[in-house]
Amino acid sequence: MAARVAMREMAGRLSWGLADQAVSSLTNFAVGAFVARTLGVTAFGAFSLAWVTYGLLINVSRGLGTDPLMVRFSGVDARSWSGAVGRAAGTALAVGAIAGAASLLIGVAIGGIVGWGFIALGVVLPALLLQDSWRFAFFASGHGRKAVANDLVWAAALVPAMAIAATHQSVAAFLLAWGVSGAVAAAFGWLQSGVRPRVSSSLAWLREQRDLGPRFLVENVSNSGGSQLRLYGLGAIAGLADVGAVRGVELLLGPFFAVLMGLSLVTVAEAARVRRRSPHRLRQFCLFIGGSQATAALAWGLGLLLLLPDPVGEFLLGSVWGPASALILPATLGVVGASFFTGAAAGLRALGAAKRSMSSQLVASACYVTGGLVGAALNGALGSAWGVAAANVLGAAVWLVQLHLALRESGCSNASTERMATP
Repeated sequence: MAARVAMREMAGRLSWGLADQAVSSLTNFAVGAFVARTLGVTAFGAFSLAWVTYGLLINVSRGLGTDPLMVRFSGVDARSWSGAVGRAAGTALAVGAIAGAASLLIGVAIGGIVGWGFIALGVVLPALLLQDSWRFAFFASGHGRKAVANDLVWAAALVPAMAIAATHQSVAAFLLAWGVSGAVAAAFGWLQSGVRPRVSSSLAWLREQRDLGPRFLVENVSNSGGSQLRLYGLGAIAGLADVGAVRGVELLLGPFFAVLMGLSLVTVAEAARVRRRSPHRLRQFCLFIGGSQATAALAWGLGLLLLLPDPVGEFLLGSVWGPASALILPATLGVVGASFFTGAAAGLRALGAAKRSMSSQLVASACYVTGGLVGAALNGALGSAWGVAAANVLGAAVWLVQLHLALRESGCSNASTERMATP
């Protein structure tokens, strides 16, 4: 009976994670598609460079702030949670302020359409990173519905903001609209949590989490930094239009990414709970997460390839559809391989095996960048997509081997552990 109750509770938390990321990913898809249709493939490429830079910086914030929060403060008492959340949210704001200032300076130095995009990004970064920290804080406390509500507020604020940006039709205007609406959600998250972000305590938080934070930082940055380097390199080798094509196919895969990212919001917390309650089931949990995501990715990609007609694709993405549609098959296979990263990463983090997790991500990211750039040199965006697909299959093997070794070291895979954990 207790096991069934625990399974129902886990399913409920996972469902909220999926719902939250569904809202977030559908919103991102709508923004991306609207910008692509309005600006065209080249300007959309410039927009995408700012977007992937945000992806890198949000992973810096997570590695230093909310990833340790998820590992150490999931399911704890309210007082411990609120104290940790205040310090983690303050860390997110501090990272946003520092990175925002750097983005402003880089934008001024670069100039042009890309430079204005970085200037706009720098203005809104603190609010965007704070909003993301609230989401993880709510999942750590088991209140995923609050994260869903927060993303719905962001989606609602985006409607008038994007309408105003469309009258200017510039990369900077759309980035500002996206960021200002995110600031509305960040303010709402403050009200939801009742916790004040404590920037002054960010250094104390970093000291407290010094055994996890730096390793999670390296892991996260190598992950998102790999994507950023790939797109920067692709832009230098083949041009902004090829960057726009790659970002276009990522938008087409957006609904699947809703599943992938939605589960990643809660898998670390759930893996930590599985380890505490039934350590012998941790391997099964991780493989189930990875296998389920791989199956969903393959089904979605084949559906796009076989069932989405050209007129619908052109309606969604405008001139970006043609070059993006040619990348659907290799992009899908790349995501199938990457799906196994999430389950293995959740298990390694739940085990506290930050060193193994970090080394897995570094190897996988090196393969990703190498495959993406070598492919770009050989055949532009299409070659880059196939290079990434091959790299992600190799990366999945690395992650799974490291998970196996960590489970064996911890004793979670031993038959004796299973008998001891069985009532």
